[in-house]
Amino acid sequence: MASTPQAHEAVTRDQLAQWSHDPANLLQILIGIQQRFSHIPAPIVTALGDALGLSPAHIEGVIGFYSFLHSTPQGRFQLLFSDNIVDRMLGSRALAARLAARLGVEIGAPSERVGIGFTSCTGMGDQGPAALVNGLALTRLDEGRIDRIAQQISDGTALSDWPAELFRVEDNVRRRDRLLDTPYEPGAALRAMSRAGADGVLDELARSGLKGRGGAGFATHLKWRLCRDAPGAEHIVVCNADEGEPGTFKDRLLLQRHAGQLIEGMTLCAAVIGARRGLLYLRGEYRCLLDGLREALHRRREAGLLGGTILGQAGFDFDIRIHLGAGAYICGEESALIESLEGKRGIPRSRPPFPVSHGYLGHPTVVNNVETFVAAAMIAQQGADWFLESGTKDSPGTKLLSVSGDCPRPGIYEYPFGTPIERVLADCGAEDTQAVQVAGAAGTCVPPREFGRRIAFEEIPTGGSFMIFNRGRNLLDAIHNFSGFFAHESCGFCTPCRVGTTLLHNRLGKVLERNATREDITTLRRLADLLRGTSHCGLGQSAPNALLSLLEKFPGTFIGHLRSTSFEPAFDLDAALEEARQLARRDDPGAHLEGGGV
Repeated sequence: MASTPQAHEAVTRDQLAQWSHDPANLLQILIGIQQRFSHIPAPIVTALGDALGLSPAHIEGVIGFYSFLHSTPQGRFQLLFSDNIVDRMLGSRALAARLAARLGVEIGAPSERVGIGFTSCTGMGDQGPAALVNGLALTRLDEGRIDRIAQQISDGTALSDWPAELFRVEDNVRRRDRLLDTPYEPGAALRAMSRAGADGVLDELARSGLKGRGGAGFATHLKWRLCRDAPGAEHIVVCNADEGEPGTFKDRLLLQRHAGQLIEGMTLCAAVIGARRGLLYLRGEYRCLLDGLREALHRRREAGLLGGTILGQAGFDFDIRIHLGAGAYICGEESALIESLEGKRGIPRSRPPFPVSHGYLGHPTVVNNVETFVAAAMIAQQGADWFLESGTKDSPGTKLLSVSGDCPRPGIYEYPFGTPIERVLADCGAEDTQAVQVAGAAGTCVPPREFGRRIAFEEIPTGGSFMIFNRGRNLLDAIHNFSGFFAHESCGFCTPCRVGTTLLHNRLGKVLERNATREDITTLRRLADLLRGTSHCGLGQSAPNALLSLLEKFPGTFIGHLRSTSFEPAFDLDAALEEARQLARRDDPGAHLEGGGV
């Protein structure tokens, strides 16, 4: 849409009406405007401030916080290539460069026609290299597909007319178990609730031992019970579908193929805690799933399983609205997610109080992830005994794993808790494996001697990410990628995380460039300890996990990259001047120091 004063006024008016002129919906209003103009024009910021009673500085702060929002035009077509380590291993950077060359543009310098850049993991690690175009996923990219995309852009073809196969997202389910294979009967969990009552459902969830599937493992029945018992006239149900941990994509399947169970799980929770309103926070990278989820909500309303008078029961009223994220990993943390739902920057809150007593707009709120709600619905339908037939004593049930990296059969695998890592590697066909990164960038790097260890809360917990690296990979590349991810995704609230993640990333870069000594390794450990011990939230506290596990379990990786194994500092002065050369737009011999290191 042309960026004219008349268009600005019309779109702003439409977005404000769609989102009830509510300041808490600011982020959703901004996303709608961004999709129309490829940025948020300055006159609209002023108009929104007047309409919502917000200062321009507040609105500009929200725009600056989310990586998918921009104050300057990004081009008619905005392409963001996934920069997760798995996509890099598959050649995403070279493909981005090829597209830029074909279109005659620079990466990171958008033109009126097109902008090309990078983003964090897009949740398509099993069918990468992947990218987003105007928020929609492009999968299985190769040189041929890149050339086709370049042609579509050069011809000015509307996105709706691009070949459908470019946007195809496969399920890629490689192994099913109880959760994915058990038939689901719509409404069965709600009818069980009608028979057993709220206490009966809570007792069944307690007996099942269901823990949150996002990785933290908090008891689901206890969270629901605490929220139900918290004082307040209104209670809220929130689904965290902000699946942003690098290498994780199992919720994508549940959102696409098992939305009925998800919605039923949220509705079940609403019946238990007395909620009338639900919010599903869908990560911006999964915008391709939005229409399907809206249709699933519509079908549930038509069937009398959502909305007013559910199951024909007077007073059983509950409905769900979808809110989109806008590219901020930190919003996977439940209090940051609530801040984002309220239209603000996703800065994690200080706790206590916890969301179960003071959550969305101050109301008692349950926040669970997609897999947890699906499991809760199936337990209510099938009973705790069904759930307890799988898993271990401390980790009952099954877990969905997102398997990617160096294996011929990447995809989604469901296993009983207690399954050893070596079983997963065998099933996906991995060979000559050097390491497995379990639980994403915030997780741990597991060496071959520990492949007999089990996926379980009591042994190796995970939210679902399982990235495989063979012996041809440099593990430092992966750890450097993770540290760059955390430096980029830090919300900036606290100094230890804001500064520490960048220092960690830069120091690791020095190791990769073979300009480090043992002193740098010591510094890395000190930085890691500071991050863990002083960061405000889990992002900074978990940012050094992968580094520390590599130092402990793969020490030779670092020793082999040191310029000197003594504690004598090593410094590459020429490399340190690279930023100055870029600013001066010089790369001629005269801009370099002869010999480089000192």
